[in-house]
Amino acid sequence: MASIGVFCASSQRLEQRWLDLAHDLGVEIGRRGHELVSGGGCVGMMGALVDGAREGGARTYGVIPQNLVDREVADTKSDELVVTDGLASRKTLMIERADAFITLPGGLGTLDELFEVWTTATLDLHRKPLLLFDVDGFYGGLLEWLRGLARQEFVRASAMAMLLISGDVGESLDLVEASLLGAAADRA
Repeated sequence: MASIGVFCASSQRLEQRWLDLAHDLGVEIGRRGHELVSGGGCVGMMGALVDGAREGGARTYGVIPQNLVDREVADTKSDELVVTDGLASRKTLMIERADAFITLPGGLGTLDELFEVWTTATLDLHRKPLLLFDVDGFYGGLLEWLRGLARQEFVRASAMAMLLISGDVGESLDLVEASLLGAAADRA
């Protein structure tokens, strides 16, 4: 069993397809016997994700800052809910707890989390797999911009190679699991 950290939107004004995507990923995380590490909210994609994970049988570990408890409505059904003093400590705890990360579609907060975990990986502070869930080209513009930065050598090719990309729930978890197995074999 691995702990899978998932970053995603908590907005309550999203199209149903985004909620369904998060729910489906949560179900599959649980079905495969993994723990879900989430941002600790119970609304938007985050809420659909945790509900799906529990439906699939996953243990859920949520991390939410105190100032967002009232705004996001905390996931009080979480098996373990940790309330932090701010967003920075939330990210730190999620990075420490999770064995791998999946970034679903989201906005500024989701991108902040993606770049934090990716940057810390490029600095060799951890060797945890990161996957960008690019369904329907959601992250196409971002990926093109990043590839342009790499061509200009603002981003190392090795950093780009760290980022797994998929737009399919099953394939995403297959890639993450294979990467986790590869990392375990390298340590052995």
